[in-house]
Amino acid sequence: MKYLITAITLISIGLIIYGLNLDGEQEAMANKFIGSGTLGLFLLAMPLFLIKESKGKKFKDYMLNDENVRKMQGKKPRNTDNQDTPLN
Repeated sequence: MKYLITAITLISIGLIIYGLNLDGEQEAMANKFIGSGTLGLFLLAMPLFLIKESKGKKFKDYMLNDENVRKMQGKKPRNTDNQDTPLN
């Protein structure tokens, strides 16, 4: 998976660079190369990388809620015994 992501990234960057180096007469073709490289980066390489890196991690650990903010600040967690009662 790592090598596939690296290959897609390098090919996409190569397409973008090639598109930027084409002459002004071939502007339509240059735009196609630049667009293809951009799509490769953002629709293929980035999602594959995020899937690979987030495997086995808990989403709850990265949410910014009151408990995690207090943990980052070094404070004790609040007593949450009354959370079942509705607030009016």
